[in-house]
Amino acid sequence: MSGQPSRHEFPDDVRVLHVAGREFILVGTAHISQQSVALVREVIERERPDCVCIELDAQRYEALSQERSFEAQDLRQIIRKQQLAALMMNLILASYQKRLGMKLGVTPGRELLEASRVADELGIPIALCDRDVRVTLRRAWHSLSMWRKLMLVSGVLASVFESPEISEDELSRLRQQDVLSELMKELGDTMPELKKSLIDERDAYLAQKIRDTRGDRLVAVVGAGHIEGMIRALESEQDIELGEIETIPPVSGLWKWVGWAIPAVIVGSIGYIGWARGLNAAEDNALYWFLANAIPCALGGVMALAHPATIGAAFLSAPFTSLTPVIGAGYVAAFVQTWVRPPKVQEFRTVGDDIVSPRGWWTNRLLKILLVFLLTTIGSLIGTWVGGVEILRNVIGQPS
Repeated sequence: MSGQPSRHEFPDDVRVLHVAGREFILVGTAHISQQSVALVREVIERERPDCVCIELDAQRYEALSQERSFEAQDLRQIIRKQQLAALMMNLILASYQKRLGMKLGVTPGRELLEASRVADELGIPIALCDRDVRVTLRRAWHSLSMWRKLMLVSGVLASVFESPEISEDELSRLRQQDVLSELMKELGDTMPELKKSLIDERDAYLAQKIRDTRGDRLVAVVGAGHIEGMIRALESEQDIELGEIETIPPVSGLWKWVGWAIPAVIVGSIGYIGWARGLNAAEDNALYWFLANAIPCALGGVMALAHPATIGAAFLSAPFTSLTPVIGAGYVAAFVQTWVRPPKVQEFRTVGDDIVSPRGWWTNRLLKILLVFLLTTIGSLIGTWVGGVEILRNVIGQPS
């Protein structure tokens, strides 16, 4: 089997490369296309490669193969690691693909699972070659300025409630394309800063993982949007250091300094007011800071219709979490909401449908946790701004 060149004719969706004595058969798929499912089976059965490489990471593979999804997530662990934003992006992207997949009559990612099934039937090993999507999203997020982050979040949230009304011509086009890659490409075009992490790095990562796979003849099943970039990377024959694009860049020293400088200024200002005007004035400003932070954060919980314990936790934690960059009030509130109102299994399964309905954010317990996180975080930010400005105004207004 090894070393025998392919003798079959392929459609345009399949590209064959011969590099350094090895043959790479790249099958470009659309993640919501029934035609891609059939093509994957046909190519693997005809070619019988040494290994089948699949555009999945271990977590996504387990979720697809065991028909598990977000119900497998440990929410408390996600909150402890401060990864709620990444979870929300995953939910939104998955919901978008699912809605398109329903229109096209196929489950998103089915062609990747089909590649695994065919390989298993034929006794061919598989290699999972994709980068963890959480790393991709966090590297992309890290590349944006604060203003760009706000633009991205507002745009993504606005798109949640848009129903993808698609013409027959558009449906036909989508059947031939990798929709998720197309979506990432559009983001990269809108925000060039994202192109490196969303597109270029993933092309290089997939190419290197496939190059590292043992075997002289390999079939790689990947989204059609990755094909051209992967071809360039494979033909260059230059090894790519995966460690550099597998890590999440640390927060810059400047942001750490700013994160600790803000609470230092607030505490120092209250101390100065106490020295200049007496203990009562310091107590008044400290109380103002407490209420300015506590009330908007708690109101965020009220707007989310959170559990009373969650609202209380938001009220009590906001004045103190605003004085440390280690954790935000939104994470405290989300953790408490998860503890007192954990999502039901059925709500994990319906989250893709509920996320596109405004009502669903208040009725689905998983989405309510995300809503609590968002609204209490916004409330805490407003409180920090209002409280900080008032205290600094009092400092500036102090007689010398």
